[in-house]
Order: sequence, then C-alpha cells, then structure tokens
Amino acid sequence: MTLTLFAHPFSSYCQKVLMALWENDTPFTYRHMEEPGAGEDLARLWPIKKFPVLVDGDRTVIETSIIIEYLDQHHPGEVRFLPGEAAAGLEVRLLDRFFDQHVMNAAQVAVNESLRQKPDRLDEARQSAAQALEIAYGWLEQRLGGRAWAAGDQFSLADCAAAPSLFYADWVHLIDDATYPRLRAYRTRLLARPSFARAVEEGRKYRSYFPLGAPDRD
Repeated sequence: MTLTLFAHPFSSYCQKVLMALWENDTPFTYRHMEEPGAGEDLARLWPIKKFPVLVDGDRTVIETSIIIEYLDQHHPGEVRFLPGEAAAGLEVRLLDRFFDQHVMNAAQVAVNESLRQKPDRLDEARQSAAQALEIAYGWLEQRLGGRAWAAGDQFSLADCAAAPSLFYADWVHLIDDATYPRLRAYRTRLLARPSFARAVEEGRKYRSYFPLGAPDRD
C-alpha cells in the first residue's frame, strides 16, 4: 500500500522526512498542505494538526524522528537511518534531538516573534536566538571533528535533522566560516546531498514566507 505524507515543502520538519523518503526513492503520495482539503484530512488523522504526518494503511505516524525510524523499520532501503549497534544508535539519536531542539527550535524563537501581529520584541528575540545558536554552533564545531556526517561516516537520521536545521538557522544567525569552519563545510555538504538539494529547490518558490527575509546566498 502506498504511503501518504501530509507536508509542506518549505517546512523544515517536513523537509527532514522528505529527505528520508527521497534518499531511498520510497514511493509515496504527497498531500501538499496548500491543496484543498488537506488540512481537514490531516485534522481527522491527527487532532493536534501539526505536520508532517505519515499514513501507512491504517497507521498514522507522527513526529519526524519517529516517522523516519518507522520508515527504517517498515520500508527500509539502501540508506539505513539508524545503525544496529546500540552505542552508535544513541549517538545518532543524540544528534537528531540536538539539531531539532537546540538549532531549529532556537532559530524559531526569532521567527515566531516576527510572525506576531506586533513584533515589538523582535530585537530581543533575535539576540536570544543568536546567543543560543552560538552555543550550539560551538558545540557542533567540536563534535564534528573527524566526521563526514553528523554521527560519523554514515548518513543517518541525524543528518536528516541537521540539513533543514542548519539551512534555516544560518538565515537567522550566520554560521561564521572563520569561527566554525567544520560546521560551515558540513552545511555545504548537506546542501550538495541530492535529497536535500531537492528539498531546497522545491521550497524555493515559498521563500517569501520566511518572515525575517530569505537571503540570496542559498
């Protein structure tokens, strides 16, 4: 039975799951959240109404990391997103949570404030995001030493989380090349990965949605 994904191409968390599907050419039906009826159908499946949501027959799978683990278990391909060895799996999950919670969510502080009807605390929010991201960038710069991908030599769930997180975080607070050369080079490798390059291109026409103003460099 064909998988169905409720998603939007400009959403960072949707891009995370789309990467996993595209990495293995996993067939699925794309329910674009701007299509008529998609929101209503999503609400019937998941009353919280947040996307992405994956539907596999009578199963509704929510939360990006869980969706990718589900794909790894039930629709595996050549790229495996979680290693079988326990310690390596913990490292992948750690990096996955770090990118979601301490990079993407940190950047979102400034984005959320800019979306308010009266963003009177925008300077404060941008400063707060910058401070949090500087700490995250510094930690990642050290963690990435000697690694091709986030958790080691193999592309994984952690990289699916990293790509959109670093992509948008850099728009909020620049990853300085001189200060964080490993992290900057890693972001460049992610942008060259075909699955993420596709996600970036499919989201390009929606860049006007980025309230802080999308830069032209990517």
